[in-house]
Amino acid sequence: MVFWWREHPLSFEQECDYLRSLGFGIELWPNLRGQNECRYERRNWARLQSATEGMRVSLRSRTDSPTLEQWEEQIQCAALLGANVVTEPGSLGIPDGAELNGTGFAAEVVRMAEANGVTVCLETGPLPTLLHIGREFDSLRYCLDTGFAHIDREHSFREYVDALAPRVTHLHLTDNYGKTDDHEPPGLHGGIPRENWDYLLDVLDRCDNEVTASFEMCPCMPSVMIRQASEYLFDVLKWPNRPEKQAGHDRLAYHPT
Repeated sequence: MVFWWREHPLSFEQECDYLRSLGFGIELWPNLRGQNECRYERRNWARLQSATEGMRVSLRSRTDSPTLEQWEEQIQCAALLGANVVTEPGSLGIPDGAELNGTGFAAEVVRMAEANGVTVCLETGPLPTLLHIGREFDSLRYCLDTGFAHIDREHSFREYVDALAPRVTHLHLTDNYGKTDDHEPPGLHGGIPRENWDYLLDVLDRCDNEVTASFEMCPCMPSVMIRQASEYLFDVLKWPNRPEKQAGHDRLAYHPT
């Protein structure tokens, strides 16, 4: 799938038609750029369901300190769309560096997700924090962000893979030069080494989890970015499960202006 979080003149329906024609799903961002309304509010469910029909979908959690009521709404939206929810610890009420001595809010969210059959995936952050939260909640899964793992100064990329892979069910596939999280397409010259990409796939293969992977890139992705990332992962690295383009996909060429 594609992690689509920048806005452009295409309508939401056109975005989904375009990505679906290339065989991709979509990871939804909670807000339109420059607007505060959350896409996951109940009044938007019918539109989301119609536009994403036949696609694999995941939801990026709200990041505006969501209340339990707002969490319930986005979990129910995820259940409707057959999606998981990717979240940062902060959205679960767990601040950076917390000692996890007050996780009652997170426990309520986890219980709601379990009751609705929705998987909550914890976004990559400092490795000790992720592992500590994971020990608290058995049903939580991990979203491994390759870009974050590449820039961490305390733990190597492979340490992230080894520690998280047994519970990884979501990937954010992005590249950078090792200094800041630039969100470049995979295959950046001077970015994540080829051997680390190979290592990631090998370990995930051995864990044998069902994993959803999203290209996480900015700015918004025209066809050249999707093509570049796809060619690197599926042609160069020989990753499996390449999305299949639909017949007539060329008639839905991406024209953002």
